Amino acid sequence: MAEGYRDFSMFLAERFPCKMQKLAVNAGFSCPNRDGSKGRGGCTYCNNQTFNPAYCAPALGIRQQLEEGKRFFGRKYPDMRYLAYFQAYTNTHGDVGRLMAMYREALEVEKVDGLIIGTRPDCMPDELLERLSELNREKSVIVEYGAETSHDVTLEAVNRCHTWQDTVDAVRRTAAAGIPVGLHLIVGLPGEDDEMVLATVDRVSSLPVDTVKLHQLQLVRGTRMARDVERGLYTVPQFTVDEYISLCCRIISRLNPAIAIERFVSQSPDELLVSPRWGLKNYEFTHRLNARIRQSGIQQGSCYIPDR
Repeated sequence: MAEGYRDFSMFLAERFPCKMQKLAVNAGFSCPNRDGSKGRGGCTYCNNQTFNPAYCAPALGIRQQLEEGKRFFGRKYPDMRYLAYFQAYTNTHGDVGRLMAMYREALEVEKVDGLIIGTRPDCMPDELLERLSELNREKSVIVEYGAETSHDVTLEAVNRCHTWQDTVDAVRRTAAAGIPVGLHLIVGLPGEDDEMVLATVDRVSSLPVDTVKLHQLQLVRGTRMARDVERGLYTVPQFTVDEYISLCCRIISRLNPAIAIERFVSQSPDELLVSPRWGLKNYEFTHRLNARIRQSGIQQGSCYIPDR
């Protein structure tokens, strides 16, 4: 368990009687700012190869992907139960009937007790939300929205093709439907300083959000952002490990203490990563962060001001 902040394991322990593990699923979805529904080219920082496990290939099908994931974790943890994590691209972008069939296929796999559905805040139609609310009464459903930042100028610059108000609306509608809500945030987007990051934390804290996951911006080969930075069109923050840990401590202090923090860092494959190259595994970073938290006496929400 984490010290000084509410972590994702605490959130899960309140909902499940045993240890849970997420199993990523790639269901072969696209994204509305790739297929022309909203835009073309995708987010400037995005290369989906950076976070798909090797077993996540749409050609394998949902059931086989989950069974492969179960075999991997089951060797060490035979009593583990699972959450199917629809992760790659926009997992609510399609026909509602087809989407619900995919979700139910995942839930039919033995030991899979719930879903985490990753999507965009502008891709949650009321019809689908109503169906998910019904499903949530049978099995656990969590919806995770890629918010990234609360600053529209940044969202436009990185070609997100949605606004912060879209995020606010999606979070409120999802929470009102009785479904737990997660938000994904990126720290260090072009043009944002620490105070802009903390402003986003304050705005997130005012919403009915259950979990957040955040990570440092990573420049990844094959992305428009990496090419733009290489050409000198703009720069992005270059945090050292200590600088990023210090900012994470400020984020923890400002964040609503009711919100669980799932992670602080992400690690792209070495062959794709341009920067930052810290040479740390995720758990090694978290160990350093937790040591700083203990040393400094950081407590989540100690600087949180409701309705800031």
